[in-house]
Amino acid sequence: MAIYHLSVKTISRSAGRSATAAAAYRSGVEIADQLTGEVHDYTRKRGIAHTELVLPADAPEWASDRAAVWNAAEQAETRKNSTVAREFEIALPAELSPAERQRVAVDFAREIVERHGCIADVSIHEPGREGDNRNHHAHILCSTRRLTPDGFSEKTRELDDRKTKEVDRWRERFATIQNERLQVAGIEMRVDHRSLEEQGIERAPAQHLGPTATAIERRTGEPSRKRLDFEQQASDRLAAAKDAGELERQGQAADRSILDLSGDLTAAIARRDQVAAQEQQKRQVFQEQLDTGRADFRAKYEAHKAEKERQRLAELGRAEVERQKIAELEKRRQLMHDQKAEQDQSRQKGRDNGPGWSR
Repeated sequence: MAIYHLSVKTISRSAGRSATAAAAYRSGVEIADQLTGEVHDYTRKRGIAHTELVLPADAPEWASDRAAVWNAAEQAETRKNSTVAREFEIALPAELSPAERQRVAVDFAREIVERHGCIADVSIHEPGREGDNRNHHAHILCSTRRLTPDGFSEKTRELDDRKTKEVDRWRERFATIQNERLQVAGIEMRVDHRSLEEQGIERAPAQHLGPTATAIERRTGEPSRKRLDFEQQASDRLAAAKDAGELERQGQAADRSILDLSGDLTAAIARRDQVAAQEQQKRQVFQEQLDTGRADFRAKYEAHKAEKERQRLAELGRAEVERQKIAELEKRRQLMHDQKAEQDQSRQKGRDNGPGWSR
C-alpha cells in the first residue's frame, strides 16, 4: 500500500553543515564551496533517478547553475549559526511509474517555489539495493531566502513559524497531489497526511532508523542499538497503556459496586475509596517512572551531543595536525630546492671562472 511521509528539516551552520555539501550529496555532483574552499564531490554516488532545479519565474540566468546558486545562498548568510537551507523529504508512491513519481515530486516543488519565492533543488532517489524496494523518495532542498532578479533577498520566515501552519498546509497539499495522481493512474489506494491518532487508528507509528543505524544492520545482520531502543520504548508505552486501562476498569468496577443497591452501601463506599486510593498511588508511581525515564533520556541525549562534539573537535585536531605536517613537508621541500639551486649556481660559477690556458 502507498505510504505517506513528509518531513521538513533545516540545514544549519550551527550543526556543522552547509547548503553546498547538502546539494552536492543529494544530486550526486561536485560543488566547490567558495567560502571555505572545500570541494564536495559525490559524483560516484549511485541510486539517483532524477535531479532538477526549480526556480522562480523571474530568477536570474546564473541561478540555473546548481553550484552558483547554492554558493550564492551560502554567501547571503552572515551569521555563524545561520540556517542556510530547508529540506522537504518526501516518500513517493511505489505504485506509480517513474515518470509519474517524477511528476509528483517536481509539481510539489514548483508549488513551493511559486508560493514562497525560494528555489527548490529536487533529487529523486531510488530504493537501496539491500533495503525496502518500495522506498522511492525525493529530497527537495529549498533556499531559506526568496530569489529575485537581483539575487537572494528576505527570509521565508513563514516556514519557520508554527503559528502560520504553513508546514501543516504543505503536508495536506502533498497528500492531495499524490491521491490525484493515484486516481488518474487507476489505483484505488490513497494516502492520508493525518496522524494515526487523528485517523482513529490504534497502533504505534513506524519509527525511522536513519541511514547510520540502517547501514549497521545491513553490515552486521543484527538489530542496531537504535532499533532496540525503539522497541523498548514501544514496550514501555504498551505497558503504561495497559496499566492505565486496568486503572480505568477498576474505577468503573468500583462505581458499579457503589450503584449496586442490593449490597451494603457503607461497604461499597469504603471499597470505592480504597480503589480510588490505589488508583492514585499507581498513578503517582507511574508519573515518577515517567519523570525518571524522561530524565534518563535527557541525560543520554546530552551525553550523545557531548560525544559528537568531542568527535568533531578531535577530527578538527587531526585535520590541523595533518595540515601542519603538510606545511612542514612543503617547507622542507622548498629548502632542499633552494639549497640545490645554490649548489648548481656555485658549480656553474666555478666553471665560468676556472683557470685559462695558453699555447
